[in-house]
Amino acid sequence: MGMIKEFKDFAIKGNVVDMAVGIIVGAAFGKIISSFVADVIMPPIGVLLGGVDFTSLGYTLKEAVGDVPAVVISYGQFVQTIVDFTIVAFAIFIAVKMMNSLKKKEEEKPETPPEPSAEEILLTEIRDLLKAQK
Repeated sequence: MGMIKEFKDFAIKGNVVDMAVGIIVGAAFGKIISSFVADVIMPPIGVLLGGVDFTSLGYTLKEAVGDVPAVVISYGQFVQTIVDFTIVAFAIFIAVKMMNSLKKKEEEKPETPPEPSAEEILLTEIRDLLKAQK
């Protein structure tokens, strides 16, 4: 039973749940960025390159013969993947930078001192009374 309890404690911890949510949101964000790059950014770049469909760029090593498909190095798709990665990495960098600046602002806020205990209040009153008698 010890291993099951350890697994339950591990799985229920907030960090594991936060990490799982981050991975799911990150995967969805990656799909959005991939669509943005493929459907918004790359078409104008293709027009600038003379109307070339960027993802179809490749070098054929061996032509197709019968049912055997061609052997192609698809460098256009590779370059698009690099652009996807660069945009995702930049977006994550900006998000982390914003979160760090918010965290820094929180740390800069002065902490309010804790409320004095009943004993401290009583001692302060005694001190003030003694000062008033002098």
